[in-house]
Amino acid sequence: MTTTHARRKALGDFGERLAARRLNETGYSLLDRNWRCRDGEIDIVALDGDVLVVCEVKTRSTVAFGTPLEAIDPVKAARLHRLGGRWLHAHPQFRPVSRIRVDVIAILRRRRGAADVEHLVGVV
Repeated sequence: MTTTHARRKALGDFGERLAARRLNETGYSLLDRNWRCRDGEIDIVALDGDVLVVCEVKTRSTVAFGTPLEAIDPVKAARLHRLGGRWLHAHPQFRPVSRIRVDVIAILRRRRGAADVEHLVGVV
């Protein structure tokens, strides 16, 4: 693993831990992390009441290439929604849910100070 790749992975891991903690603190029930199937990966799967939440976590250390939220376009959001259906099919014990929702947690980790965390609820 190259140094750049290791740094990016460490930043992503940091963001996912922070996002999971934030979701837990705000009353979500965490069900799964880094779930993969042949069509893609879901960073975090959670329940918000009876809503299955597919949560995409985007972590950046700078906005030089855009904000973390700008990394989620409608095509990616729709794919995440489909992945939520696949996750639910693979985990029938969590049915029924009222619906599947896609949230995004954007994290900007600056060199100094606390990270900025923004939770966008219901992009799909």
